[in-house]
Amino acid sequence: MLKIIGNKYIIRIDKGEEIVETLKKICKNNKIKLGSISGIGAANKIVLGLFETGTKKYHSQEFNGDFEIVPLAGNISTMNGETYLHLHANIADLKHDSFGGHLTSAIVSATFEAIIDSIDGEVDRKFSDEIGLNLLEM
Repeated sequence: MLKIIGNKYIIRIDKGEEIVETLKKICKNNKIKLGSISGIGAANKIVLGLFETGTKKYHSQEFNGDFEIVPLAGNISTMNGETYLHLHANIADLKHDSFGGHLTSAIVSATFEAIIDSIDGEVDRKFSDEIGLNLLEM
């Protein structure tokens, strides 16, 4: 579900949908090439990652069960002409223990609500051999 008000995109992602791919599809379909994303909701299968700077490798962990996304934050840019989402999320379990990192994927278990704030323009990314990440080009 999507409602557009000015340069804001109000989004509801339903149970069973994957958050990252759905947000990417919304950006592509609406030609959003630059902006920010914030969101909250519930998911039951989540993959978070941490970039280890010394080895330049991501370490991913899958979380299964009931989790609140408290919150998701990120930005929208492009790389090689494609939509590029850089998302981080903090999740909390039934004990209120919290885990966070780079969001790779998340399956909605109840609902997910997000707002995209679209910015006119485009900022591309380029891989940095020195850092080991896709960095914003300014």
